Amino acid sequence: MRSEQEMMKLFIDFAANDERIRLVTLEGSRTNPNITPDKFQDYDISYFVTDMESFKATDQWLQAFGKRAMMQKPEDMELFSPELGNWFSYLILFEDGNKLDLTLIPIDEVDGYFAASDGLVEVVLDKDKLIRNKPIASDRQYWIKKPTAKEFDDCCNEFWMVSTYVVKGLARKEILFAIDHLHEIARPNLLRMMAWRIGSEQGYTFSLGKNYKFIDRYLPEEDWEELVSTYTENGYPEMWQSLFTCYGLFRKYSKAVAEALGYPYPDYDEAVTNYTNNVYRSLS
Repeated sequence: MRSEQEMMKLFIDFAANDERIRLVTLEGSRTNPNITPDKFQDYDISYFVTDMESFKATDQWLQAFGKRAMMQKPEDMELFSPELGNWFSYLILFEDGNKLDLTLIPIDEVDGYFAASDGLVEVVLDKDKLIRNKPIASDRQYWIKKPTAKEFDDCCNEFWMVSTYVVKGLARKEILFAIDHLHEIARPNLLRMMAWRIGSEQGYTFSLGKNYKFIDRYLPEEDWEELVSTYTENGYPEMWQSLFTCYGLFRKYSKAVAEALGYPYPDYDEAVTNYTNNVYRSLS
């Protein structure tokens, strides 16, 4: 596998030798000092260019970066709607295992790019000195945020209401419906509540990472093990147990947040729990 130094030199040298490319930025985890580097990190590169169409007309120029194992061009797909407006991206896995997420951006959209930035960005080449005050990469935007009373109640409301859909799916023997609602909506709100509890205990000055990937560092071991157990979804008994475990964890962490922040605890916890127990018993 080519090293980070080799890859970055490749991307920068290519841009330096192409007059159409005026500015180059690096984004994502490779700019984040709080992330331990590893060989699986993507190279999130943006080229700000004067002539988008000449790049899009052929993929030949991409060969300069190495032999490709696979490439995706999201803005050129029909099944999935493009999301980048005038931008165009290439997601490339190279044969040596390196991964490049390369985005072409019209040069006249520089201001909009930085205005919408999540803060994890570094300028690595600026031919025309467009950027007077170069940004310092920071993951501040992803730090745990203290919830308002309304946000706290909204999270509780969403968790408990969506849980009734999980119950309905299990009662009807529609396991994919139940799994989808637990996995896509209910559990993410459990993770959100856990993050708020961690913030109330340790301060709101750090991030738990994308998809809460570092949350295990801050949870008691028994709670972490219970959380992981809720991902067992390969049968109806397992799904019921995962749901009940989510209930217990959500109740524990939401009550702790409510107490720490002085927020009222919702009464629909008891109502939905009773509803769930009644349905569960009726199926036994």
